[in-house]
Amino acid sequence: MNEKKILPLTGAYAAAEAMRQINPDVVAAYPITPQTPIVERFAQFVADGIVDTEMIRVESEHSAMSACVGASAAGARVMTATSSAGLALMWEVLGVASGLRLPIVMNIANRALSAPINIHCDHSDSMGARDLSWIQIYSENAQEVYEHNLLAIRLAEHKDVLLPVMVCQDGFITSHGVENVGIFPDDIVRNFVGEYEPEKFLLNINDPVTFGPLELTDYYFETKRQQEEAMDKARKIFLEIGKELSRITGREYGYFEAYETKDADVIIVVMNSTAGTAKVVVDRMRADGKKVGVLKIRLFRPFPYEEIADVLKNAKVIGVLDRSMSFGANAPIYSEIKNSLYDSERKPKLQSYIFGLGGREIYERDIEKVFEELLEGKVSNKKKYVGLRE
Repeated sequence: MNEKKILPLTGAYAAAEAMRQINPDVVAAYPITPQTPIVERFAQFVADGIVDTEMIRVESEHSAMSACVGASAAGARVMTATSSAGLALMWEVLGVASGLRLPIVMNIANRALSAPINIHCDHSDSMGARDLSWIQIYSENAQEVYEHNLLAIRLAEHKDVLLPVMVCQDGFITSHGVENVGIFPDDIVRNFVGEYEPEKFLLNINDPVTFGPLELTDYYFETKRQQEEAMDKARKIFLEIGKELSRITGREYGYFEAYETKDADVIIVVMNSTAGTAKVVVDRMRADGKKVGVLKIRLFRPFPYEEIADVLKNAKVIGVLDRSMSFGANAPIYSEIKNSLYDSERKPKLQSYIFGLGGREIYERDIEKVFEELLEGKVSNKKKYVGLRE
């Protein structure tokens, strides 16, 4: 593992450090809590001449993504960041970015959507955008935020992918929480990310191309099929790039982290910062002889159905913890886990849990209670809620 510098950083500043080392050509962004420190910190790098990025200050998040689309189509390496209502305001342009196959990387500080107005963490923002052909990577802590950005830029720009990527972290919990983060040497990171060399771009006058054409019934269907094929390829390429990054960091970058799952009778599935809390509970319960484990999902889009089914198939009971809701339907992660297990010969019992909406805390005792409930076989077809006031 390469020598690294340990810095006390928030998740927001960890994202900015990765952006500094990547040194994108263009960053267009608009401030929104709790994302603001990401671009605020990076803007200081620009002002100090540490990076030579063109920083575009716009009047809204819709304009931010529009500027990113224009810059990326022109052949630039482009990054941005947003949160909550900012992501929602980009909605129209998110589909443009992916439909034009533009490798933009965007950091998301996950935050609840209004109304009522709430500035704290849940995953309703990025989950609302899960079907817009953006790759989605979720981060447990600031270290993962930093490293996932390095992985994301390579993945987005791979010639067989060329799709935008969201790197998600929990708003305030991760984005504003300070922890030790290992930052690897600039030259090694820059050698890893390399230079972006687009094959087709607007400013190449020797090879004129059209971006954003009108496609009616003649070609639109085929274009969407090509995006699906790119998503399928992204699964394999994600692992390949992860192995390269592993040679720098010494860590692994699988689709998920299976923590004490091999012999587990009960497994909890969760994403982002809550996975760390769940691991602490698993360690304590394992010491008491209880066979429990945690599956932390890293790559949510494209979703690794077969691989997750293989990890979960031998468990007796699985609890899926979602920090968002799909109103009138199964919760997002629960739905995907259920889909994963459909073709399995052995189907564990499943229980859906909703937790943490609007930043509601989830404690070790809450997760332990979920484990105990599942160990007792208390499973129903109805959603259950963790930490909800009666």
